[in-house]
Amino acid sequence: MSEEKHNGIDVAYVANLARMSLTEYEIEKFQSQLDQIVGYVEKIGELDLDGVEPSSRMRSLNNVYRKDELRDSLSHDKAMANAPEELNGLFKVPKIVE
Repeated sequence: MSEEKHNGIDVAYVANLARMSLTEYEIEKFQSQLDQIVGYVEKIGELDLDGVEPSSRMRSLNNVYRKDELRDSLSHDKAMANAPEELNGLFKVPKIVE
């Protein structure tokens, strides 16, 4: 993997942390794309925003969630039917933290 860093973010290093295997071509391609994105963000940082009030939304937002209603769910047996492994009635998953 490439050891070269660009704009402080190294795609090869981040891919390794995410346990992703990337080819040299992918690393170069993604690094180039990331460099462009960081460049755009830096350009936005150069804007003079004195006197501009911060806002979280440009327009009002109505509640888009469904009504919270009680309804039947899966039984324990149905939920566990496709579990690769079970331990004490719970899903057993592989340890991912070292």
